[in-house]
Amino acid sequence: MSEEIKQGLDVNGNRTAEPAVSPATGRSDSHSFETQRTEPPWTQAQRLIGARFRSISDRFFRRITHRTLKIGISARIFHPEAGAKGLKSKNLQYLEESIAHWVMSRDVLVFMIPTVNAAGILHPSNIRLRDYAKHLDGLVLQGGADVSPQTYAEVATRPEWSGDRARDMYELELLHEFVEAGKPVLGICRGCQLINVAFGGTLYQDIASDVPAAIEHVNDLYDSHYHMIHFPEGSALGKLYSSRPEALVNSIHHQAVKDLGRDLVVEAVSGKDNIVEAIRYRRARFVMGLQWHPEFHRGGSSELLDCTPILDDFLNAARETGF
Repeated sequence: MSEEIKQGLDVNGNRTAEPAVSPATGRSDSHSFETQRTEPPWTQAQRLIGARFRSISDRFFRRITHRTLKIGISARIFHPEAGAKGLKSKNLQYLEESIAHWVMSRDVLVFMIPTVNAAGILHPSNIRLRDYAKHLDGLVLQGGADVSPQTYAEVATRPEWSGDRARDMYELELLHEFVEAGKPVLGICRGCQLINVAFGGTLYQDIASDVPAAIEHVNDLYDSHYHMIHFPEGSALGKLYSSRPEALVNSIHHQAVKDLGRDLVVEAVSGKDNIVEAIRYRRARFVMGLQWHPEFHRGGSSELLDCTPILDDFLNAARETGF
């Protein structure tokens, strides 16, 4: 073999271009081209279809993981006042602003879920709460009026603790539909208590009356009234806040979990009197109740518990179960 050919020179003494080497195979492009020429047509078609399928799959999963979540929030209900006129003579359904803004802080869409009434005389509809569970990605049960003792087979020990039975029935159905649909649920204050009742648990109708040794869990300071909580060993919240076994939260409730419902576990308790402060349904990816109001805690707070990790866990569950 001549020296020119060894060095890759043409007959005029110019260096010839060396074949490019594929980083994926370690072989030259000319080798790949020759391979393609010798492959049967069906093999080439199979490789092309596989590449297109992978490309479509990648785009699909990128859209799924980056899509905007749709979160439903249960409605507070204002019942008509006897003899009132105007709005006070009507049923009103509404959101407390902070809860909507807290959920939207992670750039998700929020929808208030109204009650449904198939027997409505003025405007009947075939829409059901099941339809909301089907089309929304998760549910937040916001705070508000007491859960009625009648809902957990008790009698109110004082008239002012009779609660809102109509709202109980609406939210219990809503909770059931989202759990059946495999969608995550986050209950706040009353929502935590409702989750417990939904699974057969009971409530202290009034902590001060039923647990005299308990610390004060509500006073005129409202959301500026705080106390410490701690997370039981092995709890999901304990793992989420592994660097802080106890934390400061607001306390705006006179009722609380008494007998724990079936398949529920305690996630947090009050630091001094062991009143239940958070619960979790262990048969679902995410069904959790918080006795405090995370929407009143500033994100990144060094004093009060930063509840953003809880919100993120809830929304991550919504993404996982959304397809």
